[in-house]
Amino acid sequence: QVQLVESGGGLVQPGGSLRLSCAASGSILSINTMGWYRPAPGQERELVATITSGGSTTYADSVKGRFTIARDNEKNTAYLQMDNLKPEDTAVYHCNFLSRNYPYSYWGQGTQVTVQS
Repeated sequence: QVQLVESGGGLVQPGGSLRLSCAASGSILSINTMGWYRPAPGQERELVATITSGGSTTYADSVKGRFTIARDNEKNTAYLQMDNLKPEDTAVYHCNFLSRNYPYSYWGQGTQVTVQS
């Protein structure tokens, strides 16, 4: 079992920044992928950014150049630096943990990001 605790969400004006954190605990495997997702029309969640334990990253086109995902493997924590935030970025952001040794991934409860003047 893996538990994910997210933090860092809040209210920010357009153009502002936030830094989200996702701390994983439990049966953590060295090789894994962590990422951030948010709700999107037509699907339960949209991929925002992911990062593997080796440092490979993936970003949604809508956030490229504005968001940066990183991780601290010693702390089992993933971060999402969100810069130049836009109102359309407003959403509940959920952290995800995936390992090939598990039949499914794990989700955090989410942290609210609100971008509003």
